[in-house]
Amino acid sequence: MDDLIKINEIFFSIQGESSLVGWPTVFIRTSGCHLRCSYCDTKYAYNEGKLMGLDVIIAQVKSFQSRHVCVTGGEPLLQKSSLKLMKQLCDLDYIVSLETSGDLSCLNVDKRVKRIIDVKTPDSGEPQAFCPENLQLLEDVNSEFKFVICSEEDFEWAERFVRRTGLEMGSRVLYSPSYGKVSEKWLANKILFGKSSARLQLQLHKYIWKDTERGV
Repeated sequence: MDDLIKINEIFFSIQGESSLVGWPTVFIRTSGCHLRCSYCDTKYAYNEGKLMGLDVIIAQVKSFQSRHVCVTGGEPLLQKSSLKLMKQLCDLDYIVSLETSGDLSCLNVDKRVKRIIDVKTPDSGEPQAFCPENLQLLEDVNSEFKFVICSEEDFEWAERFVRRTGLEMGSRVLYSPSYGKVSEKWLANKILFGKSSARLQLQLHKYIWKDTERGV
């Protein structure tokens, strides 16, 4: 059972987030999440999925002939076999990224994996969902910290968090406007005129496939 992961879907698309934005990427979406964020656009991954062996998963990844693989969810770190999967993918010379809620420690994730760590703002409904151990990665070049901004209050909260924890002096800090809640221009101006150290990030896939059900 240790080599099985409950998978919601495996698909090929354009990476829409992080510093890897724009790359053709194979997405491995795991099933299951312990959080219920207000802006979640993958509620179908809360429970839907089937158990798959690592060999089967990797065979599907190989079929797309892409160098980039993103392990996302749900919350991948709820399943310990995800760690083994990411290591095996790195050993096969894939460029591997992990999208995680930030509520679970990323310290055991293979150092070759680019970790995209969410920091939940108040408007997410899960503002306490952050594992302090992840701050040990703030100087790691393979770690990025993402804030989804839903309001003025979220922006100010994120700025205080970044200053208090020293994130502005270390890893990349990404601010993403919550799609449909605040405008990209508004957040760009907040970053510029608030002299923020954050990098603006748009969910590119939402704009490319905005008329599809799942935006993938």
